Amino acid sequence: MKVDVLLKKVEGIQTINSVMSLLNINKKKAIYHIYRLRKQGYIKTKRTKEGIRIYNISPENRIRGVTYQEIINKCSPIKISSKSIYKIYGKTPSLEETLIYAVKTKSPRTILAALSLFRRIENWSELYKLAKKNHIERQVGALYDLARKIMKARKMTKRFRNNALPKKQYKFEYTVKGLKSRDFTDIQDTWRIFLPFNKKDLEDYK
Repeated sequence: MKVDVLLKKVEGIQTINSVMSLLNINKKKAIYHIYRLRKQGYIKTKRTKEGIRIYNISPENRIRGVTYQEIINKCSPIKISSKSIYKIYGKTPSLEETLIYAVKTKSPRTILAALSLFRRIENWSELYKLAKKNHIERQVGALYDLARKIMKARKMTKRFRNNALPKKQYKFEYTVKGLKSRDFTDIQDTWRIFLPFNKKDLEDYK
């Protein structure tokens, strides 16, 4: 069943039992269809005092969405905006996903603001997996070391660091093309990654 057809059939305030009744399906299939709608951002869930889940199913729920910029701005003293606003519907992206997004933008302002995310990163396994998938493990490692110089940040796991550190033969890469740091050459040499910031660029974190 297509999502738009499913949405029309169950739109409104529902329980798992009412979804089962409306679609004439068993509980397992009802849970699956609710999962599909929630993933698309169509469902808001509440619990009654008795522990029963109540589903508010509506296309209007999807309109609200969230942007990576909003997540970063919530965590950072440095605020960013973008002409190109990309809203994510359904499950809110994790901080780990948001950090990877920021590095991939190659925007100095966005990356600078996203350094604050290191204060809250907890799932280093997920962060490494995402960084490796996008071939930016060393950029993330270098930016973490930079963040530690200007703020308290959660400690990177040894596994992340050991797996991400470059071998001697690795060539230097840019975080932002053409930009090198004059002040953080120690970090650059460790990760063989050029950082786009000097000390003056980090003054907003003081």
